[in-house]
Amino acid sequence: MNDQLERLNRLPLRSNLRGLTPYGAPQLDVPILLNVNENTHGVPADVRAAITAAVSEAAMGLNRYPDREFTELRKALADYLGHGLDETNIWAANGSNEVLQQILQAFGGPGRTALGFPPTYSMYPLLASGTDTTYIKGEREEGYELSAESAARQVRELKPGIVFLCSPNNPTGTGLGLDVVEAVYEAGNESQTIVIVDEAYHEFAHDGTPSALTLLPGRERLIVSRTMSKAFALAGARLGYMAAAPEVADALRLVRLPYHLSAITQATALAALQHREALMADVEDIKKQRDRIVSELTRMGLSPAASDSNYVFFGGLENPHQVWQDLLDAGVLIRDVGIPGHLRVTAGTETETTAFLTSLESILANRPAVRA
Repeated sequence: MNDQLERLNRLPLRSNLRGLTPYGAPQLDVPILLNVNENTHGVPADVRAAITAAVSEAAMGLNRYPDREFTELRKALADYLGHGLDETNIWAANGSNEVLQQILQAFGGPGRTALGFPPTYSMYPLLASGTDTTYIKGEREEGYELSAESAARQVRELKPGIVFLCSPNNPTGTGLGLDVVEAVYEAGNESQTIVIVDEAYHEFAHDGTPSALTLLPGRERLIVSRTMSKAFALAGARLGYMAAAPEVADALRLVRLPYHLSAITQATALAALQHREALMADVEDIKKQRDRIVSELTRMGLSPAASDSNYVFFGGLENPHQVWQDLLDAGVLIRDVGIPGHLRVTAGTETETTAFLTSLESILANRPAVRA
């Protein structure tokens, strides 16, 4: 690895890319994979059949370029989101990461800044570096909370060009109140700050949790990003999207690559949207397993954070990496997010969740020193 890094550094890389490592999590061959917040339920059989049929039909026209405006898909996404949105408010790309990258290409760049509030999604600084946008680390409060007052103050002081608000936040799983979004947006009026609310996990939020989509009217600098990777179980299909004022979608057209969404991707996403009821049934089961994890970890004397996502961030560990390794040795892979005393686990199927909880309880009983 050192030799590989040395050879990389001999290339004329941009200075802000030197020393960086690519985003990624361990990809290990173990029975229970609960480390990257995938929907472990998989795609239901009837939805798979619909996707197969749609892709087969799309394959007949693969000699031609796809609809570069993916109009039918934008209409379907607007219908799914509701809130009075139509296709002019929607943009999509190959995963929400590409949507975020296009936003940074359009509104970031040399001499501009992007503000995030770590611990949060670790791709934000990498996307900033990739677009030569200066990334600024904001501050959270005790318990990794972010209040409207604190966030707005930091925006007024730092005057960033872009703000990332992750809700539910990754890795903590906690949602943001809409008062935070409103305060950050108002605080960015003078600096004309683009405010991105990353709602990749919103479908897993507790019932009645409002979305930032409700705040879009009259706020042309507000963007709400979503993904079909999680709730729709389409991580392998790579389809992310955003909702915003129509002029924001026009801005992203300036930086998108030609025909960036393949006909296969469009067909897959459309078929999934047409069968969303079956997919959302699995979401409800995942939410039950998430709440079960929170309850059981609390019973074990650990400190799980309240979660509106499909994962649980939990503390109370003296040696989290040892616990991570012991779980791996037991065939369960979760995520060591590098935060002292904490780990993160994806809510899987009932069987997967049971395997995690049983293994963890055994570890805590046999290694009492790992508990804080």
